[in-house]
Amino acid sequence: MRVGYFDCFSGVSGDMTLGALVDAGVDGRAIVEAVGSLGLPGELSFEAVRRGGFRATHARVKTPEEHAHRHWRHIEALIDKSTLTASQKDLAKRIFLKLGEAEARVHGIDLARIHFHEVGAVDSIIDIVGSAVGLDLLGVDRFECSAVPPGRGFVRAEHGRMPLPAPATAEILKGVPLADSPVEMEMTTPTGAAIVTTIAERFGPLPAMTVESIGLGAGTREVPGQANVLRLFVGAIASSPGSDRVFMLETNLDDLPGEVVGYTTVKLLEAGALDVFTTPIQMKKNRPGVMVSVLCDEARIPAMEEILFRETTTLGVRRFPVSRHKLNRKAVDVATEYGAIRGKLGWLENRPPTFSPEYDDCARIASERSIPLREVFDAAHAAYARSASEAAPAAEHHHPHEH
Repeated sequence: MRVGYFDCFSGVSGDMTLGALVDAGVDGRAIVEAVGSLGLPGELSFEAVRRGGFRATHARVKTPEEHAHRHWRHIEALIDKSTLTASQKDLAKRIFLKLGEAEARVHGIDLARIHFHEVGAVDSIIDIVGSAVGLDLLGVDRFECSAVPPGRGFVRAEHGRMPLPAPATAEILKGVPLADSPVEMEMTTPTGAAIVTTIAERFGPLPAMTVESIGLGAGTREVPGQANVLRLFVGAIASSPGSDRVFMLETNLDDLPGEVVGYTTVKLLEAGALDVFTTPIQMKKNRPGVMVSVLCDEARIPAMEEILFRETTTLGVRRFPVSRHKLNRKAVDVATEYGAIRGKLGWLENRPPTFSPEYDDCARIASERSIPLREVFDAAHAAYARSASEAAPAAEHHHPHEH
């Protein structure tokens, strides 16, 4: 399994992400071409620089001065009309949505009414869209990230002088382990925070991996005593890709309405739990109760426990490590008579794969066309079976001769 790991010892921003991706081997020309299809008055280029004595790649964005405030619908339209692939458009929208939802919570207004202020400027749009393209072109199976240093001091924004982390950045980094930094500056921008929290499946130390390439993305400023760069390690997981270790959190409840238990499970999943489920149990004095079980990465334990203590009446949470054995997996798209449907392939070594259509895609199509959901699932399975049978003869034709 190929992994991309972001080492954010000097924080993370949009231009640092772009620079690290290109420095790690992504074709910068492909990113420039994709960004150009947005039709915005900006120019993106990449150049080799030195930060703290180390060579790195800096993404330079030149734009004319503007005072436009864009809403979510404006940015969504820009992305839709571009030449980005479907997966790149989806990732760019998810990053912007993460930003928009954070701004909406900070200002207490609906997402549709949010002005994207600084992140709606041309340079920030180029940073996010370019990063989405580069992350897709990198071709890894998953991303992981270190703890994130937000920085110290104050920053001046449209609403005036604000302490760090900026409100939107702090909102986005909820549940993410933060690292201290002695540097008095904004180390992590809202754009950088939105990128890593959208793509990273785990926050923690560098995993055991065989490193293939290392990309260094330069920040704009020189920082005394510290290289202002973002490192991106690209490589293969050294241990079995089908095994990992996560944590199980459990708590028993017998005095909560079912609606509160359901709401709690939703909040846990929103905060990054890998899975949440409930089990009916018999408690002391023959009281019926429910056990809430939460599966999560070690870095997310504090966030999960905070939700359990806040939303329920529990007095304690059990925690213990569990090992998982997982199928190899790969994202695939299939073409059906109803349109493209995303799905996943899962397989063990030397065993044929199984295909699972993406529920959200199938449900959307079933709702839009007023047809049974099972018909959409059947169409997706049939489309995968056709594509697999068409690919089989080609694979046999190219089978190497044995001597």
